[in-house]
Amino acid sequence: MQRLSQSPTDPAFVQDPSPFYSRARAAGPLVWWDDYAMPMATTHAAVNTLLRDRRFGREPIEQPDIPDHLRPFYAVEAHSMLELEPPRHTRLRGLVLRAFTSRRIAALAPEIAALSRELAVRIGPGETDLLEAYCRPIPVIVIARLLGVPEEMAPDLLRWSNAMVQMYQARRTRQEEEEAASAARDFAAFMRDYVERRRTDPRDDLITALIAAEEAGEKLTTDELITTCILLLNAGHEATVHTMGNGIKLCLETGARPGPDPAALVEEVLRFDPPLHLFTRTAYEEVTLFGHTFRRGDTVGLLLASAGRDDSVYAEAEAFRPARGDGPANLAFGAGLHFCVGAPLARLELQVALPILFETHPQLRLAEKPRYANIYHFHGLERLMVTI
Repeated sequence: MQRLSQSPTDPAFVQDPSPFYSRARAAGPLVWWDDYAMPMATTHAAVNTLLRDRRFGREPIEQPDIPDHLRPFYAVEAHSMLELEPPRHTRLRGLVLRAFTSRRIAALAPEIAALSRELAVRIGPGETDLLEAYCRPIPVIVIARLLGVPEEMAPDLLRWSNAMVQMYQARRTRQEEEEAASAARDFAAFMRDYVERRRTDPRDDLITALIAAEEAGEKLTTDELITTCILLLNAGHEATVHTMGNGIKLCLETGARPGPDPAALVEEVLRFDPPLHLFTRTAYEEVTLFGHTFRRGDTVGLLLASAGRDDSVYAEAEAFRPARGDGPANLAFGAGLHFCVGAPLARLELQVALPILFETHPQLRLAEKPRYANIYHFHGLERLMVTI
């Protein structure tokens, strides 16, 4: 296995990681990334295999020591199905899907369209940061309405979410850790109060549906229910904001526009410039794959963004082609047991919101060169200044 070095906070890498990913794929399906001190899967085949191989999972073999200042954060994470394996993951995911149905998601399309039009027409002549004016409000308002939380709480939800997801960034500081723990504590307290209200005053919302699932034989505990609501907001919101911003940027840079099938454009954005670049798995037994033997407890990184640029499965993989029809499904939302439960909602928001923005403002253009924020493993813009 070849060893490669690349700081994930290096400014050149932050702005364009693709040259490093190209070098990594050329070195083999698995490479050792010195800066993370672990092997990384680089190709579409390797990433897809490891995502689906049940000999690897998210739960660590041994629970790490948790510093006192991070206990509120990990008290929430302890009940996240994103970090769990069967049988608990199976039970949690099944109960969530019982409430978070495809019909419930599809029914949101008219509401997402109305919200997108409302926000789009508010954008007046001159310069505007579309991240603030369009990309961030849509997913947080949609998830607030879906959960049944007052829409005026959206700024607090956004603040808590932004603070918590900083825990997954390569450059996090002690202050950011403390902010994440404080946000987790406040978010959990707010959700606990709301869950108790819905027990006595049920509504047609996701929290009520999750409570009903909790009380129908198989149960979600209150802590699991609270963590699930937080996960749906944090994971879904962060990914959708980045993908929407990245997609608008690509359209404005290349002249591409959503066509009659906006899903094709969305899938190409997810392949070419996904919101999450790196995810990890732990080996639960000795496994030999791609010429390397993983020992029980070894961690491996899965370079989702590198998989999307693999020219062995995508023709002209380094080109953004909105009408692309070749290659396998992208891996931006993962695959296998931990495939993102919020992917259908994220895709719907993107497929609805992107065409409405360009229909409302056909002359939209960039006011400055967009820059990516230093938030790896995520990949999203600092801001998106446009001129109308």
